[in-house]
Amino acid sequence: MVSTVTASMKTQQPNKETSFVVWFDQVGIADIPYVGGKNASLGEMIRNLAQRGVNVPNGFATTAYAYRYFVEQAGLDAKLRQLFADLDVEDMVNLRERGRQARALVLKTPFPRELEAAIVQAYEVLSDRYANSPEFCAQVPEDTRDSCGLYSAEVDVAVRSSATAEDLPDASFAGQQETYLNVHGASGVLESCHKCFASIFTDRAISYRTIKGFDHFNVALSVGVQKMVRSDLACSGVMFSIDTETGFKNAALITAAYGLGENVVQGSVNPDECFVFKPTLQQGYRPILEKRLGSKEIKMVYDLGGSKLTKNVPVAASERRKFALTDDETLKLAQWACIIEDHYSEVRGMYTPMDIEWAKDGMTGELFIVQARPETVQSQKSTSVLRNYKLVGDHSDVPVVIEGRAVGEMIGQGLAHVILEVHNLDTFKAGEVLVTNRTDPDWEPIMKKASAIVTNQGGRTCHAAIIAREMGIPAIVGCGNATGNVRTGTEVTVSCAEGDQGKVYAGILPFEVQETQLDNLPTTRTKILMNVGNPEEAFSLASIPCQGVGLARLEFIIANHIKAHPLALLHYDQLTDPEVKFEIAQLTTQYTHKADFFVDKLAQGVGKIAAAFYPNPVVVRMSDFKSNEYANLLGGSQFEPHEENPMIGWRGASRYYDPNYRDAYALECQAIKRVRDEMGLVNVIPMIPFCRTPDEGRKVLAEMEANGLKRGENGLQVYVMCELPSNVIFADEFSQIFDGFSIGSNDLTQLVLGLDRDSALVAHIFDERNEAVKRMVKLAIMAAKKYNRKIGICGQAPSDYPEFARFLVELGIDSISLNPDSVLKTILDIAQVENAGAILDDIAAVVQPDLPVPS
Repeated sequence: MVSTVTASMKTQQPNKETSFVVWFDQVGIADIPYVGGKNASLGEMIRNLAQRGVNVPNGFATTAYAYRYFVEQAGLDAKLRQLFADLDVEDMVNLRERGRQARALVLKTPFPRELEAAIVQAYEVLSDRYANSPEFCAQVPEDTRDSCGLYSAEVDVAVRSSATAEDLPDASFAGQQETYLNVHGASGVLESCHKCFASIFTDRAISYRTIKGFDHFNVALSVGVQKMVRSDLACSGVMFSIDTETGFKNAALITAAYGLGENVVQGSVNPDECFVFKPTLQQGYRPILEKRLGSKEIKMVYDLGGSKLTKNVPVAASERRKFALTDDETLKLAQWACIIEDHYSEVRGMYTPMDIEWAKDGMTGELFIVQARPETVQSQKSTSVLRNYKLVGDHSDVPVVIEGRAVGEMIGQGLAHVILEVHNLDTFKAGEVLVTNRTDPDWEPIMKKASAIVTNQGGRTCHAAIIAREMGIPAIVGCGNATGNVRTGTEVTVSCAEGDQGKVYAGILPFEVQETQLDNLPTTRTKILMNVGNPEEAFSLASIPCQGVGLARLEFIIANHIKAHPLALLHYDQLTDPEVKFEIAQLTTQYTHKADFFVDKLAQGVGKIAAAFYPNPVVVRMSDFKSNEYANLLGGSQFEPHEENPMIGWRGASRYYDPNYRDAYALECQAIKRVRDEMGLVNVIPMIPFCRTPDEGRKVLAEMEANGLKRGENGLQVYVMCELPSNVIFADEFSQIFDGFSIGSNDLTQLVLGLDRDSALVAHIFDERNEAVKRMVKLAIMAAKKYNRKIGICGQAPSDYPEFARFLVELGIDSISLNPDSVLKTILDIAQVENAGAILDDIAAVVQPDLPVPS
């Protein structure tokens, strides 16, 4: 197999300062000055991680000495310095001309014979090893080898550039120099190596080095020659050991598409995306938090018998509708990402998230790592400053021109400029919004001038996304038809600050940037939790200092990610509306059993929120739609009754044990069980809403147990909402049934005051600060304390009214769950209240008992 070739290639350790060629397994991360970042990293993994199961194809590298020998022997240094004397990277015409002349100068200068001989000899050794390896050939069917004709003495290789100033922790140099795939024969390898040497002077490389402050003549180029992984017959992609958008450290992001990996890197395809939670993965669980199916419209394959090395071909519709990787393969790659990240962090003596390229061999079925480099954006950000971009005012009526995957969590705006061809780059002006099909490294000289970038194609690991992050500008990728929907010269606002979905708005919208110092926040006795509904925002919200989630609502996930009524999925064949049936079929195209779609999506949504705040508690409220809201879901009208007052009708606990709904509730239980048992996210605490009587509580717990969620097993706690007067009055009995309470101030207020909180006619009476409501809250907290049960609040009141939060703290409530935008301010308010209380306690301890304590 590809990864078994290392032993027979080893010779005595070369002198890297004077050798033209070294094998990958003879170098490591300390050898960047000799073989560049890419090749040094390959050697580091082969030498240290093969024994831990990480597969890396071996090969060899030309050295920096070889490059400098070539330049010196040909007298190129003086000529190049003269050529660059009046270089101006801000002048596109000047940059193009200087780059063209420099590359031509290198290409027309032949390699020294001794350098050619060293490269050819190494290639012949590599070819001989692979072409005649019995253990490798045994993995390949005889007829496949014969039809492809690839296992002759001229093995197929990838030829990649590796500069001595690339893949550094603070500079990625992504794609600055050239790569050539499916190269055959000694002459082909020599030609590709020569082109790689010349590519040190691509326009984008010249511009990038200038921006980063690297001297053009202090940077040397190494070339890596590596056995090709036959991913043209399978799939490939990019993965990060960190979330690229938020910097969330505990999730690995894996992207995948069919064919060779260049399309994913360049953004020519919209790949599949998957998040895996690293902490519980390393404990032996299967924590796939999210899976997004990409369109994967084309794939890059070998151009067998053609005039090119590779070509793009369409992907069959049946393949596009499937994920390129199995779950087992996804988890294996995520495990490798953890191993690689841990190793590089140990070597560097600091946390080092990684940017990794992988490929699957379609002949052997094996997975391989083909590149790994330190991630250079999130790892460089300050963790002591929280910066939030937010649109100001109501923009609900502003037209959204196009949507796509958000990159950067920022907002940019300006005049749109649609550019389709690279030769038109010189028309782009600083501050404009670049709109194009996709970008590659040739576009970088203008990307740094853009206020935002919008592309038709690409995923979150494509070139446009990587460079936008590094340059600190927002980007929206994979929009489909941005170049058709956005017109040059129109004003647009590009918002990546509203979750995973980025939006291009018509016009210039006002926005603000809030910065908060996090290093001096006080600690509080009262636990500060957060209300989180949208899984897409979870990783971002996790950077806000809090101690968990006090309310994660299933309704958001059901309405926005599932969209269909659970009974419509369970009884799909009985649906009477053909349009609804068609829409559900489109939603669930990957699922034979439609109800599995509900469980999968709900588990992924809950899992993502639970992972973001792990190991802190995440209280998940089971579904609390009202009948009119359920009816609005796809297929819902067929299964829902009409109620005159659904606000106090068939909702919450009363549904869960009802024969007309219990099968649907079973799906919710299955999702929670999967999150806890399969993903290992045991920090999830299910909570029962609108539980009118203790008897209802017992019936609900029986339903949960019947579906594998038994209170007390695997540490399972179950909470109940305290939102009805009966919850307060019967707090002693509810305390025997449930492990904790969470006060829902919205419903408690409406039921104490006897009003409909959705009615505008009585809205002026609705106020959680009403004395009757406060007395009920006080009784609830006292009862919970008496029976040693946890009690918090997850309603709106503490977020809206600081004085209400102070009232709760003074009563000794265990936790307050707040809307994200209220957390930091409330922490400061509560710290003041607690400090004041502590001072009063100290005074009370020393004054005479009959003297009044100051208020």
